Amino acid sequence: MNQKDDIPFDALRRHLASTFPDDGPLQEIRRYAGGQSNPTYLLVMSGGRKLVLRRKPHGKLLKSAHAIEREYRVQKALWDSGVPVARMLLLCEDDSVIGVPFYVMEHVEGRIFWDPLLADIPPADRLAYYRAMAETLASLHRVNIDAAGLSDFGRPGNYFQRQIARWGKAWRAGKTCERPDMERLLAWLEETPCPADQRVALVHGDYRMDNMIFHASEPRVIAVLDWEISTLGHPFSDISYQCMQWRLPADGAFPGLEGVDRTTHGLPTEQEYLRLYCQAAGIGEIPQWPYYIAFNCFRMAAILDGILRRVADGTAADPDRGREMGKVIPDLVAMGLEQIGTQA
Repeated sequence: MNQKDDIPFDALRRHLASTFPDDGPLQEIRRYAGGQSNPTYLLVMSGGRKLVLRRKPHGKLLKSAHAIEREYRVQKALWDSGVPVARMLLLCEDDSVIGVPFYVMEHVEGRIFWDPLLADIPPADRLAYYRAMAETLASLHRVNIDAAGLSDFGRPGNYFQRQIARWGKAWRAGKTCERPDMERLLAWLEETPCPADQRVALVHGDYRMDNMIFHASEPRVIAVLDWEISTLGHPFSDISYQCMQWRLPADGAFPGLEGVDRTTHGLPTEQEYLRLYCQAAGIGEIPQWPYYIAFNCFRMAAILDGILRRVADGTAADPDRGREMGKVIPDLVAMGLEQIGTQA
C-alpha cells in the first residue's frame, strides 16, 4: 500500500467505499509526476478497478484558480459529444473529506507522448497523429455550447482583449522580477487592435500533445486532459497556442520542433498543421497569424511567471519542474517580440 502524505488515505477510502461499493476498498494511491496546477493521482481499488483523482492544491489560492469544479463540469458536458474525454464519476466539494475539493474520473489506458518528434512512431505514420490532434481540436470548437449546457461557461465576445487584461493584471501584480521586454510585449498587445472576429467556441486553453491520451496502437486521441483553464473563447487562441510548439527549442522544458527537419522526421510544418486544422474546422486561412502567436507568447509567459511565484511562496506542486518551466519565459518573450516585428 502506497499512502500519500498529502491525501488522508483512510478518509478517502471511506468516502470511495460509500460511492463505489462494488469496487472493493481503496488499496493504493500513486501520485503522477509533473503538473503545476491540480495534483493528480492514480487510485487502485482492491477489485482491480483504476480511477484517477484530481484535487485542488493546499494553501491560499486565487479565487478563480485551480477550478477543479469547472474541469469536472466541462468534461461531464462533453461526454458523448464527439470530443474524447474521460468519464466523470464523482465531484466532492466538501473540504472535510481530504482537506480540499476533488473529483474522480475513469482511468483511460493509452499513450501520452511528451516529445513532439514522436520518436517511438515510424516516420511514415507520424502525420496521422498530428492529423488526429488537429481533427480533435476542430471537433471541440464545433461543440454546440447551448446544447451542451455550457452557455454560461464564460463571457462571450472580446476574448483576446479580456485575456490580455486578465493576464496583464496578474503578471504586473505578482511578477517575480522585472522583465522590460515582457512589459513591451504586453504594451503592444494592449495598444494593438485585435484582428479576431466575434465568433465564440468552447476553448481548451492548454491544448498540446502531452495533454492528451492516444490509443495504445492507433493514431487516435481517446482523451483530452487538463481542462482547468477551458472557457468560452475564440478558437484561434487554441490553434495558435498549439502551433507555438513548432517555434520552441527541442531541448527546453516544453520540447518543441525548432530547427527540426520536418521532412526527414515525417512531421508537418506549422503551416501544414494549420491547414489540417482549418480543413477539419471548415474555415479558410487565418489572417494576421503573427498577432495570435504574440498573444500566446505573452499569455504563456505570464502563466509560467505565476508558477515561479508559487515556487517562491512554497505552494507549487513540483518546484523543480516549475523552475525549469520558468526558464522558457525569455524564449517566449523573444518569440512574441519577433511577431511584433512582422506587424510593424
